[in-house]
Amino acid sequence: MIKSSKPMIGVVATRTGAGKSTVSHEVTLELVRRGFKVAAIRHPMIYMSPDEMMVQVFRNRQDLMKITFEEREEYEHYIDIGVPVLAGVDYEMILNEAESMADILLWDGGNNDFPFYYTDYLITVTDARRPGHEVSSFPGEVNTRLADAVIITKVSDSTPENVKTIINNIKAINPKASITQADLEVYLDDPNTVAGKRVVVIEDAPTVTHGGLPYAAGYIAAKKYNAEIVDPKPYAVGIIKETYAKYTHMGPVLPSLGYTPEQIRDLEETIRRIPADVVIMGTPARIEDVVKIDKPIVRAKWRLKVLEGPTVSQLIDEFLERVRLK
Repeated sequence: MIKSSKPMIGVVATRTGAGKSTVSHEVTLELVRRGFKVAAIRHPMIYMSPDEMMVQVFRNRQDLMKITFEEREEYEHYIDIGVPVLAGVDYEMILNEAESMADILLWDGGNNDFPFYYTDYLITVTDARRPGHEVSSFPGEVNTRLADAVIITKVSDSTPENVKTIINNIKAINPKASITQADLEVYLDDPNTVAGKRVVVIEDAPTVTHGGLPYAAGYIAAKKYNAEIVDPKPYAVGIIKETYAKYTHMGPVLPSLGYTPEQIRDLEETIRRIPADVVIMGTPARIEDVVKIDKPIVRAKWRLKVLEGPTVSQLIDEFLERVRLK
């Protein structure tokens, strides 16, 4: 791990789809509210030649036009609050660039990977609906062992037995870590648009493909606000149809595949064929900048609701005290 000359806080997870992006967003917002200049360094995604991505810097929405939907899903929420995102493959060069831009650096891990930099404070996110990954997955278990704080998400969507198991597992391998129990609350930016309407739900692809979940924010929001969900599977074409055959666990949602022009084309055609009134966009990426969508769009978003244990604000207090910043 490379040591930065600037204070660094990290947010990682024990499994993709645990809610890491929601937590990293809350952490970043809290730091920005306190007047700090923040730069986020994101675990890279190698969807182009490494020679083309030694150091990547994303400052605005235009910078995002040249990357995949999966990358946009992870970068865009920082851009929206005015925080630059850096990624790439030369971690020393990336760090040097980030240090020139900010007071505090945030490491945002990919899936369940551990940090490539030494973090002064590490927050690990784990999922109450999937107990065991905090001690039995690699590299997820590494993140549990390294954590200063562990946030267990989706507590109300799980069982007390699952939560107890996770807490016991954390205490067994990292008794010094604080433990927060929390929910991920979903909301729509315009809920009146979907009540009683036929909707197609588009979820971020990694969560509902290799992440193993049948659905995510968009589906939960559709149920919460009494929308009629149209199953997109009968209308799928090309690569989208193949994806359903490969990931049979997927529920009545559409994965936001956009790694190649062919996937974008097939996603666009599938959306066009679905007899829905509204699109509920569960992915944080504004894929409508790239995909032609012929239906109104309502965005579903997550927010963290702490039920028990330290809040994000209290965790930031601990971090700032450790690095002697106020």
